[in-house]
Amino acid sequence: MSLAGKFATVGGATFASRVLGFARETMMAAALGTGPMADVFYAAFRFPNLFRRLFAEGAFNAAFVPLFSKEIEQSGVEGAKRFSEEVFGVLFSVLFIMTVAMELAMPLLVRFIIAPGFADDAEKFDMTVRLASVMFPYLICMSLMAMMSGMLNSLHRYFAAAIAPVFLNVVLIAVLGAGVYLQADPVLMANYLAWGVLTAGLVQLAVVYFDVRRAGMRFRWRMPKITPKIRRLVALAVPAAVTGGVIQINQIIGQAVASGKEGAISALQYADRLYQLPLGVVGVAGGVVLLPELSRALKAGDTGEASRVQNRTIEFVLFLTVPAAFGLMAISPEITRVLYERGAFGPQTTALVAAIMTVYAFGLPAFALTKALQPAFYARENTKLPMRFTLIAVVINSALAISLFPILAERGIALAEVVSGWTNVILLATTLILSGHLRFDKLLMRRGPLIIVSAAVMALAVRYAAGSMSGWFTPASPFLHQLGGLVLLLLLAALVYFGLVIATGGVNKALLARMLKRSGSGKS
Repeated sequence: MSLAGKFATVGGATFASRVLGFARETMMAAALGTGPMADVFYAAFRFPNLFRRLFAEGAFNAAFVPLFSKEIEQSGVEGAKRFSEEVFGVLFSVLFIMTVAMELAMPLLVRFIIAPGFADDAEKFDMTVRLASVMFPYLICMSLMAMMSGMLNSLHRYFAAAIAPVFLNVVLIAVLGAGVYLQADPVLMANYLAWGVLTAGLVQLAVVYFDVRRAGMRFRWRMPKITPKIRRLVALAVPAAVTGGVIQINQIIGQAVASGKEGAISALQYADRLYQLPLGVVGVAGGVVLLPELSRALKAGDTGEASRVQNRTIEFVLFLTVPAAFGLMAISPEITRVLYERGAFGPQTTALVAAIMTVYAFGLPAFALTKALQPAFYARENTKLPMRFTLIAVVINSALAISLFPILAERGIALAEVVSGWTNVILLATTLILSGHLRFDKLLMRRGPLIIVSAAVMALAVRYAAGSMSGWFTPASPFLHQLGGLVLLLLLAALVYFGLVIATGGVNKALLARMLKRSGSGKS
């Protein structure tokens, strides 16, 4: 399968998850708006989500995949199975102890880390502690799922690992539907959602577990033992855990700062969901597929193939995230109104979320490029340097969030994350270039500027069209009228951008069919 095909498999499943995520957020916006229970739920949920990224996705995509792939090559399937058993025993034991400790310390964590601004509101504080306690075991499910997903990706089985996150949204949509049917008040709805998160974690784990068994990897429980291979995994995973969770670390810092203002946490969450769609489809797909591809090329000593894969991945990321960023900047009010403005979510909230989303859009290419650059370090088993860059970015984010929040409120927190994201990209790219591990080829140097120009022209055309269609998006307009207007704008954006980028040679006309075939000569 070509690299484009693998992007399509992972990206398609991720796209389905993000679309269902939009449906979930739309239902939550209507049910909770930016009220106190929305703030409470999102604050409580972000904490286990942070640890999921730190100890699951980031750590295992960076550390486990190269080591598991090496075991397959050196010791065959049986050797890889023994290694996975060793990892499972240690991982489960560590997660269990951590979960117990976090549950006991949850009141202190909420007071000083999760939402310091809730400390003076007893109802919000107690509710946040309760919901975070219910949802924290979700970490165990997601970490074990990440391990098994790494196994599947190394075995070239991408679909189950990519489709599993869909079930979080499916379960939460079902919970929201049941809550609306039962006429649950916001407090009861938040409780339903917390238990829904835990249930979804169990479902997601089951999906990848059964696919691992289908792949012939039936491993048994082993007592935890620190072997040399486990030590190597830990040495790679700890720095990668911090690096892989940079966006979430920045968001938890922003959340702590924003907890002092009513509705700020939920407003940031709604804006975050909108730019996560292109970020998830492109950034996650690129990172998941690129790491094993680079690892195999470097293990085989094929630096030319590694360079080609890296360049085409960066091109792929720019090709989709740059127009998405320009589009979000151009029509953020229209997108926000159509997707969210109903029920408890009014016009004032629409204006706020649209403003935040416009700021986030500037950082969209950076957040995705980070996913495309970090695997170049991970494939060479270098996780410490990206961690150092991440820590620098986190310090910058913290300083800016604290200093800008009194001036720009929620937009200041978003701006801090964007500056932090671009700082990380610049540090990663500069290091790879200076070390000789990244050389931009002629195709990328020619196509990159053409992609940016095409996206800028598209944004101007769509903004002009949106102004001409302003009557379609008034609060009094029926939902189907507004949705039809948004669809027309998106179609116009696609026609202008793809027309320009193809006409100018900014992308190959047969991109999806021919891009990055592993057996290709490097031309496209």
